Amino acid sequence: MKMIVLLTVLITVGCILVAGCINPNKDTVPEKCVCPVCPSLNATNTTVSNMSFVANSTKLKGPLRIAITGFNAELAVTLDNQTAGIVTTAKPLDLIIDEGNHSVRVCVGSICEQEEVTIKFAKISTVDFGDRLIKDVEFPSPTARIIDYYRNGDGIAVVVEFINPTAKDLAMTAEVTVGYSFISGRTDQRGGESTRGKAYTVVKAGQRQTNTLGLAFADGYSYMFDPPILGQITAN
Repeated sequence: MKMIVLLTVLITVGCILVAGCINPNKDTVPEKCVCPVCPSLNATNTTVSNMSFVANSTKLKGPLRIAITGFNAELAVTLDNQTAGIVTTAKPLDLIIDEGNHSVRVCVGSICEQEEVTIKFAKISTVDFGDRLIKDVEFPSPTARIIDYYRNGDGIAVVVEFINPTAKDLAMTAEVTVGYSFISGRTDQRGGESTRGKAYTVVKAGQRQTNTLGLAFADGYSYMFDPPILGQITAN
């Protein structure tokens, strides 16, 4: 017990000396004396623990806007290989992300556009993929078009191209209508009529596939027909 009391006194005196609270020069009085906080010792614990201080710091953030101006589609936006949201022609995607370098990507089927962007605090950064998508992606959504047609016996053959720019396989159909005139074998009179049908095929993701649809004319001769017209197109 006497030893603990002695240690306490020695430590306290040492602290006072370090702070200048005892001045060896009796003729001079210090202007200010501030004693530091010294560890206390008691009868039951003579060990001073080490203490560590952790300063929590938060990264600065900045705004990022992703747009697809002029490109009619609804696309998922990938930021640093993680899905960040959806962007459309009418509604850009606005994000608040950490400062630094980031990778931004949008894809239409197998065609992707990517850009590296540097984010700075309180300074808006904008990435607009519109022009690149318009240039590189001819069709932003599943569709079909007539690429050829020709007379085929007493009817017509229509070649339909199905286009699937998405990331999954699709069963696609397209309705085709052809107007024509002919001379009836029974009356020898020319009359007008139309014929229609549906072309169908399965198109793999990011691919194109053609299908030839045969349409028959009514009985007669001297057929004359208009260019085929596409109707409803479905993709499931």
